Parts: sequence; C-alpha cells; structure tokens
Amino acid sequence: MSDGRRKILRCLSTGAPADSLADGFLRIIFFMRIDIITLFPRMFEGPLDESILKRARARGLLDVRIHNLREFGIGKHRVTDDRPFGGGPGMVMKPEPMVRCVETLRDGNARVVLLTPQGRRLEQSILQRLSREPHLILICGHYEGVDDRVRQLVVDEEISIGDYVLTNGALPAMVLVDGVARLAPGVLGHEDSAGEESFSDGLLEYPHYTRPVEFRGRKVPDILRSGNHGEIAAWRRRMSEERTREQRPDMTVKKAPPQGR
Repeated sequence: MSDGRRKILRCLSTGAPADSLADGFLRIIFFMRIDIITLFPRMFEGPLDESILKRARARGLLDVRIHNLREFGIGKHRVTDDRPFGGGPGMVMKPEPMVRCVETLRDGNARVVLLTPQGRRLEQSILQRLSREPHLILICGHYEGVDDRVRQLVVDEEISIGDYVLTNGALPAMVLVDGVARLAPGVLGHEDSAGEESFSDGLLEYPHYTRPVEFRGRKVPDILRSGNHGEIAAWRRRMSEERTREQRPDMTVKKAPPQGR
C-alpha cells in the first residue's frame, strides 16, 4: 500500500479534518451504496444507527437505503404474496413487485443478492469480494420464499448465513451489511484491523490481552510484552493454528509462508 493511500485511510478512520474538495474526492473513491428490499423496514432502524455503521454513514462512505416492498405491491391492497402453485403451506412472494422494485433501483454497477437458505453459505471471502462492489441490492426473502422467476430474472447470486431457517431475510441482510461495510477502506479505526481478524487468512484469530497484566491468577503471556515484533507475530500465528485445530477442525490450517532471506 502506498504512503499516499495510507494517509487517506488514516484521515478517514480518525475523522481528521479535511477541506471540502479533498473530503468529497475521498468519498467518491470509497463510496458504497446498499439498497435493501424488505417487507419489514422498521427492523433496520436500530442496527444501522449504531457503532461502525453509524460512523461510516456519517462520514459519507456508506449509503444504506431501506425500501418497503409494499410500495411496489399490486392493487389497492398492495399485495406482495400469493398461494403456491402445486399446493403446500404458507405463501410465496410474487414476482411482479420484487422485479419492479429491483429494476427501479438497479444501475449498471449494481449487484443483486438474494438472502435465502438455499444460497451459498456466507464466508469471509464472499464479504471481501462484495466489499469491492460500489452498489449492492439485497433482497430479503419472506414466508415460504420468493417466486423462482425473481431469481432467474434479476438475481446475481444467492447467499445464506447458515444452515438454519429464520423468520425472514432482514437479519441475514443486517449481517451482510455489517460484514461488508466494515471491510470498506476507511470504515474501521485502523487500516490493518480487518486483515488480522478470524477467517481473513483461513484461520481463527489469535487470543487478545490487555491490562491488567495479571487477573485472578492468569497472566498475559510474556512474549506479548517483550517488544519483539517478529516473535510476537510468530506466536500469534501458532496460536491461530492451534485455536483453529481445536475449535474448527473443518477449516484448513494454512502454514506460515517462508520468511524472506
């Protein structure tokens, strides 16, 4: 990473003042827009107005817009669902309102994601890829699901947050927004934070410690107080590998790359 880019990210992450021209230039470079289509827009009121997401929106790095699907519903009752062909329990979301909503929001740069239990399971690599998209449109599924023609006509990819079923797609959408937004340049408080977390390199994260040095008979490992950054990095790598083997044996433990001569 160049020194100039580091300075830009440091300015964004610390909230350092910048003249209006420079600040506007930074926002153009790092700006991300996320549109969320849902039947329950009020579910998003709290999570988007707290912590990192709140700061990212205030800095102009992230623009999240919530769209009530009922505004695109059919008839005076704004119908968005109907009984499934072939019988069965529950209701299915109709294709007309959803497709019309997506087409209204979509531009040449938008990537449309359907949150569904049938999708590919969300992993850090997917978040990293999506964080480089300038515009995401997230479709929150509801009831028994979405008419499959929506997937065929306007969806670019389908994502699931795990092998379980929730009431609707609002919570998965919140998970995706949080995971993607925090990877965008300038959003986190330190430019290296996202690169050192669990799953960023295929391993769980190493243990963390802070003051006091000793608490209830348990001390901070001496190596972390040694000041030897090379040995600290090696210790952290070993701990990451051990933690991954013990807690997530399903993950592939990667060996540290050979050190340069």
